[in-house]
Amino acid sequence: MSATSSIEWTDATWNPVRGCTKISPGCKHCYAETFAERFRGVPGHPYEQGFDLKLVPEKLAEPLKWGSPKTIFVNSMSDLFQVGVPDSYVEHVVRVMQMANWHTYQVLTKRADRLRDMLAGSLAFAAQDEHIWWGVSVEDKKYGLPRLESLRDTPAAMRFLSVEPLLEDLGQIDLTGIDWVIVGGESGHGARPMERDWVLNIQRQCRSAKVDFFFKQWGGVQKKKAGRLLNDRTYDDMPARPSVPVLSNRERVALVSEVSSWLSNGPSSVVQRIA
Repeated sequence: MSATSSIEWTDATWNPVRGCTKISPGCKHCYAETFAERFRGVPGHPYEQGFDLKLVPEKLAEPLKWGSPKTIFVNSMSDLFQVGVPDSYVEHVVRVMQMANWHTYQVLTKRADRLRDMLAGSLAFAAQDEHIWWGVSVEDKKYGLPRLESLRDTPAAMRFLSVEPLLEDLGQIDLTGIDWVIVGGESGHGARPMERDWVLNIQRQCRSAKVDFFFKQWGGVQKKKAGRLLNDRTYDDMPARPSVPVLSNRERVALVSEVSSWLSNGPSSVVQRIA
């Protein structure tokens, strides 16, 4: 876990999974892949395998070690619901989120159908936990909006959209059942442009539907220069995060030990199988 994050809408990141595969236009310039591939072949580096899928069970217990509440982006360097991650491992990750419930978790995926099916099935035990926010990426009409429909059908207490990178005008969208929308442009080399009217269209609909709106960035090759002002101000609205007492150090140590015991039979063998 990273104690701090440069991502504007979170405090920290937690990556019990690394690596992913491209499935839609929003993946074209994946920042996580670009970062990970820089270290492919570097002996001993966490990304020695580049952006290949890898489960990291030794990271599972990390949220339990944090004694102060944080908002945590889960798998900023991967997608928890990609096909190569076994259901049992996804459940382990979610069990830890339940245990360390003084944090707020932001789980973002492009595999919206699997998210929906698991929250209606094996993950139903966590579907109504208000400290776990379930979100999907929405970059365009063809690939992104169907994910929104799947998310709306997902039995979850908190649902959000990451509309980033926004690649076209989304037109009229149904925000029923959505609690939060993040909008941002693509950044870095080869960044595709985002039009102001596309952003304003989403902002207007959020205001009408009373959905919290967060504008992350304009993006571009020099994203810091482009900034994140919209209508001459920043928009940092987020849903209220639950306030839950932090367990004592002794209780947290006991839970870390419990999580470690899971690894003796399950996830370690899974890692060997897909590595």
